Order: sequence, then C-alpha cells, then structure tokens
Amino acid sequence: MTDERTRWNERYRERDPPDDPSDLLREWVDDLPEGRALDVATGGGRNAICLAEHGYAVDAIDCSEEGLEIARDRASDRGVSERIGFVRDDVETYDFPAGTYDVIVVSRYYSLNVLPALKEALAPGGVLLYTHRLHPPGDRSSRFRFRTNELLRACLDLRIVRYEEPTEITDEQTDVRLIARKE
Repeated sequence: MTDERTRWNERYRERDPPDDPSDLLREWVDDLPEGRALDVATGGGRNAICLAEHGYAVDAIDCSEEGLEIARDRASDRGVSERIGFVRDDVETYDFPAGTYDVIVVSRYYSLNVLPALKEALAPGGVLLYTHRLHPPGDRSSRFRFRTNELLRACLDLRIVRYEEPTEITDEQTDVRLIARKE
C-alpha cells in the first residue's frame, strides 16, 4: 500500500483533483435517501463536499494524505468540514461498518474486491452510486477498468435502479454508471 499511497501523494502534489462532484451524484443527489454517506477514494473531496452541502453526515476515505489535505481545505472553505469525517486508510483493507450508510458514492475507483464490503455497508434502502471507466476493447493496459457488464453482474444482488454504459467507447464516452438500492 505504501507504493500506492506514494503514487497518489505525488499525483496530488503535481495537480489539483477535480472540484465539481461527479455528474452522476449531481444528477441524483436530491433523490437519494437522507442520512449518512460514504465517499470511497474521496481524493480531493468533491463528492463528500457535495453530500455534506446536502445535509449528509459523511465519511470520506482515501489512502493519500495529500488528497485528504486538499479535501479538508476545500470542505473548510465551503463551510462543511464539521459534517465530514476524513479517514486516511486503504480502501482495500478498511473494515467498513455493516448496515451503516444510506448512500455510498464511488467515483473513479476500481475494485471488485471491495464491492461486497460496500454492499454490506449499505443500510436497508441504502443506495450505491458507482461511476468508473470501461475497458476499451483490445486495450491490454486497462486493468483498472470495468469490462462490459462487469459492474452490473457484480451488483445483481441489489435492486438496479439505473445502469448505463456506452455502446461504443470513445474519448468522450468511457463511463459505466450504476445506481442500485439495497432492499
């Protein structure tokens, strides 16, 4: 994990992470259940801040001290730092509390290994919003991207509210988007 943490710390030192929340969260935030939220691999905190601004108590986890420092500063500037608990830990090994979160947001983070723990961390009626890039056909270097329908198949134990992936992967159209509810 140290190598991964070092890589992300260097990346955040070199350039600022995005400030705007993911398009999927922005589109759905007003229709989500109220309560407690989790932002997985929060980076600069864009989704955690959006959730806090909409009244959620948020846990925001990331491995990078640099990313979390940016997120803390942004949350303070927006007046929502008291609504967000920042956790520096490895998402892959973190012990997510079961049945806790009304909303879980995952944006630009790939790990099928963590998905069962995230689904378990959803409260009854809780909603998972997941957006990430798809694996382009013929590209062998895209090991951290979903293959066609891979995310959908991994979430069939939830009620699928919305699932989208592009019919053709282009520079502008690379994202798979999932919204699913725990019954």
